[in-house]
Amino acid sequence: MKKLLLGATALSMMAMTTFASAQEKVTLQLKWVTQAQFAGYYVAKDKGFYKEVNLDVTIKPGGPDIAPPQVIAGGGADVIIDWMPSALASREKGVKLVNIAQPFKRSGMMLTCRKETGIKVPADFKGKTLGVWFFGNEYPFLSWMSKLGIGTKGGADGVTVLKQGFNVDPLLQKQADCVSTMTYNEYWQVIDAGLSPDDLVVFKYEEQGVSTMEDGLYALEDKLKDPKFVDKMARFVKASMKGWAFARENPDAAADIVLENDASGAQTPKHQRRMMREINKLTEGGGKLDPADFDRTVNTLLS
Repeated sequence: MKKLLLGATALSMMAMTTFASAQEKVTLQLKWVTQAQFAGYYVAKDKGFYKEVNLDVTIKPGGPDIAPPQVIAGGGADVIIDWMPSALASREKGVKLVNIAQPFKRSGMMLTCRKETGIKVPADFKGKTLGVWFFGNEYPFLSWMSKLGIGTKGGADGVTVLKQGFNVDPLLQKQADCVSTMTYNEYWQVIDAGLSPDDLVVFKYEEQGVSTMEDGLYALEDKLKDPKFVDKMARFVKASMKGWAFARENPDAAADIVLENDASGAQTPKHQRRMMREINKLTEGGGKLDPADFDRTVNTLLS
């Protein structure tokens, strides 16, 4: 598993000191649709940070039918954003991903429950229906249930797992007692739908001791054997982290840049500015992956 680990510091140390005269192309595949979750990259492109290091970066939005590991394996991207549990699972399946930077230091994942269900502590999950995201996002949840000694096949002593779409409808329609949410996105969809914080009980994975590393930058191991590619990725990471630093210092301006790049027109200023502030609570530093965070993620998944 240690082969997944490289980190921004090692990447920068391996980088060459000369730039190519012409801009080099880089394609980044996002994990989800255009939103403030990826503000650092849009800022870096908008503010010319990528151009400063001779890069021409194309940012490809994700979606419910797009799996970043499959995209990079098929040659559709040079670098992807993925969660570490998914990246580890991809390595096991033959897609040899390597973490080249870790912009997100903390997890934003949580379960949001209706208070009226009587759920007060995790032990109260027994006999309940819980909405869970799949496509690689289920691993932290399954590890949490294993740690609690709660089965996931239903019954009075287990939980019934509802395969949740990327919305909060099961909670709103009372099809599930709890649903998966992110601190920066779906939780606020619940609030905007009319429920108040007093109607809810939330369980943050960070606070439950089962958090895993989320948005990281990953490239293919074989590509990283090429010094020129390593140099290009080092410049990409440096410029991207400059974008994230700008987003932390200028959240509204960063959110506006995201909105300008939202081709769908589905995002709103209110939601993106709120999301940007929540995202800024999760990002930190220069992108170096702390080996302790890597070990914690692996230990959580193996528990």
